[in-house]
Amino acid sequence: MTKAQRQHGRKYVLGKGLAARSVSLVGSVASSRRTGAADLQLGMVLTFVAGAINAGGFLAVGQYTSHMSGIVSSMADHLALGVLDLFLLGFGALGSFTLGAACSAILINWGRRRGLDSQYALPLLLEGLMLLAFGLYGWALTSPWTFTSAMIAWLCFIMGLQNATVTKISGARMRTTHVTGIVTDIGIELGKFCYVNQDHSKPRVLADRGKLKLLGLLLCSFFVGGIAGTIFFEWGGSRLLYLPLAVTLLFLSISSVTKDLLIRGRDEEAPSLHGE
Repeated sequence: MTKAQRQHGRKYVLGKGLAARSVSLVGSVASSRRTGAADLQLGMVLTFVAGAINAGGFLAVGQYTSHMSGIVSSMADHLALGVLDLFLLGFGALGSFTLGAACSAILINWGRRRGLDSQYALPLLLEGLMLLAFGLYGWALTSPWTFTSAMIAWLCFIMGLQNATVTKISGARMRTTHVTGIVTDIGIELGKFCYVNQDHSKPRVLADRGKLKLLGLLLCSFFVGGIAGTIFFEWGGSRLLYLPLAVTLLFLSISSVTKDLLIRGRDEEAPSLHGE
């Protein structure tokens, strides 16, 4: 074997190893076996997605769809003022968010009881498919009221699905669809950081720097997602905004789902092989 052939072989092995590590890294982001790094990566991706969806939804229909506080407040206002159509619109948004969260719990618990590696990837796969469908066909809704109602309900369902998934994954440490809790926790940790421990005979008040870093990254990711969502929606509408987000979620989830499908396929073939 010549020197050039050996170098080519080393490059091939190196490239193959790098590709394998990349696939493994992507698969671990949504895997059932969680690590702190995987939680951070997934949290940042999903807060970016939520920020982009929230910004795009506001430009399209004048309504933020990722947090329910404003929606419930507007429902109360509209009911008190007798504007029943807008009250019902808000009620539909609230119900859709709740159904999305319930759907996430069903998928995760279904996968967990079957020992699937894709138990957390399943809701992300569904979210990606829903964003893909909306990016491809949402523009076809021509009636303003139909478009507004369908878009708000659809996106609220997606946000409920995503928020519940991240809540289950992180043990309620992270929220990705709204920043009220994130900013509150940042304020708490900053208060601990600034606290002066004068009496050293008592337990010291210390900030969790790791948590503060995590919260800061999530806040920045949501903000950057909002900027990107606004720019892409202004440039190309729902297709340019939602299709890349859908592809990102499908890419993150497909590895774990494919792995489970291959394992299931081998398990189903095993009895027939033993019987021959």
